[in-house]
Amino acid sequence: MAAARRADWLTLAGLIALAFIPVAAGVFRLALLAAGGPQTAANSRFFAAPSPVVLHVISVTVFSLLGAVQFVPGIRHRRPAWHRAAGRVVGIAGLGAATSGIWMASSYAIVPADSALLHGFRLLFGWAKVFALALGVIAILRKDVVRHQAWMRRAYAIGLGAGTQALIQIPPLVLLGEPSDTGRALMMGAGWVVNLAVAEWLIRTESPGTSRPRSYV
Repeated sequence: MAAARRADWLTLAGLIALAFIPVAAGVFRLALLAAGGPQTAANSRFFAAPSPVVLHVISVTVFSLLGAVQFVPGIRHRRPAWHRAAGRVVGIAGLGAATSGIWMASSYAIVPADSALLHGFRLLFGWAKVFALALGVIAILRKDVVRHQAWMRRAYAIGLGAGTQALIQIPPLVLLGEPSDTGRALMMGAGWVVNLAVAEWLIRTESPGTSRPRSYV
């Protein structure tokens, strides 16, 4: 029991640590918007149309932090009512994060710091997150807990892509300097791919016969 609880806390701490980077960056961006600047060529679009940015930061923060708690097995099993209630909030926040990300990618001009390839990645993984969330909700409405957990893991993996992207980009930036537009886009794309690969590994290595939890609906 003690070992299981330690594993729960390590899982929660690891997910929150990974979420810290995008959450902190989002809070900093909101602070800049509230203060009115300074404005640069890269962020002037956010000042011109702040609504999707505000929605995105708030949604990502709730989805990342509250979502981390949802993946702790001990909490799910001991407090199923809390898991259900928090899951509804996480689902709404995840949809808000994904749709606001798509909104920004679709409406904001592509600035020099970005590229058409990165723009395409953002749209691709934004829509992938929407579909994963939708399939996760459909699965739990059908009381299919295993598929629900699998699709929510995929959605959460995409949502934490920004944290992994930062970890991937830091070493090349320190060792080699500023990457090319294509290089930056590929590293950003790799963040989402790595997270999804880890999620798929976890999904496929768990045996449904031994790890299937009871229904929470």
